[in-house]
Amino acid sequence: MFVGTIGYVYIDNFTLMDAIYQTGITFTTVGFGEISEISTMGRLFTITLIIGGFAVFSMAIGAMVTELSNGNIAQALKDRNMLYRIARLKRHFVVCYHNEYTLEVTDELKRNHIPFVVIDPRDDIDEIAKKHNYPYYIKDEPHTDIAMQKAHLSSAKGVISLSGSIADNIAFIASVRLFEKEHDIPNPYYVISSAQSKSDVAKLKKLGANTVVSPTKLTAQRITAMAARPDMENLLEEFLYKNDTPLDIEEIFIPKHSWVVLKKLKEAHLRQIANVSIVGIRQKDGKFKTMPKGDELVYSECTLLVIGTEKGINRTKTLVRKTNKPEELKYV
Repeated sequence: MFVGTIGYVYIDNFTLMDAIYQTGITFTTVGFGEISEISTMGRLFTITLIIGGFAVFSMAIGAMVTELSNGNIAQALKDRNMLYRIARLKRHFVVCYHNEYTLEVTDELKRNHIPFVVIDPRDDIDEIAKKHNYPYYIKDEPHTDIAMQKAHLSSAKGVISLSGSIADNIAFIASVRLFEKEHDIPNPYYVISSAQSKSDVAKLKKLGANTVVSPTKLTAQRITAMAARPDMENLLEEFLYKNDTPLDIEEIFIPKHSWVVLKKLKEAHLRQIANVSIVGIRQKDGKFKTMPKGDELVYSECTLLVIGTEKGINRTKTLVRKTNKPEELKYV
């Protein structure tokens, strides 16, 4: 259209609108004829424009037929729909690389109603996602910036990298931390990964992983615990890893502005208000004290290890985050 318009204006001095109209009816070969007298040079230009227009139209139809026959258009529409659905997620986890560990992790995430997106570069990820009921998934290399954007990483809570290759986990963790800096993410992602050897665990933690799980070590610890105390075999699994148990255990951080800072544990009356028990205190320097007494002082930026119901733990979090002494203390 642009070439034709310029040609008619330059060759036969058409006005701009006449040139656009003449180009349109010529390019589409509708056969309306000439809107005004055209010179010999103009007619040669018109023939060239018709042939060029027909060629462009034929190539476009050929390309569309090829894409339809290969299923690329349908796949593109499917991918676009998936991206729209992922864009609605918030506080989700991005899980990288499908394997047997991913299956177990995603099953637990689904049971606890935690949204997640699986990223894997293999070509059969569509069939895998359908078979294992992955609600959100992306076919791409996890460490690429485009994959992180597709997974809506800017709104995610954390990432999980479970590749059997240490190189894949290193590349992904480094890319995630770089993504944080480039996009000014206010709260760092919680990064979980896996490794086989102690040296690999150390490497991933140095790169920025918050938690690195060693399947070999976990298996050894579980077997040792079973051998030493068979009666306690399923205790942790029962109370820590299931989402329908009456009791839960969690660490609660004490911020600087909390009213409970420099107060004694018994002065907080957490047992009376929230029906929870404090079984440990981890100080800012990393020192951990088990079964603290009521006279133990609560310091700024320490962490309380709390046992109680989910409702009671959530109530405790709300209480310790307050700046002023809560009203509930008046009735204790």
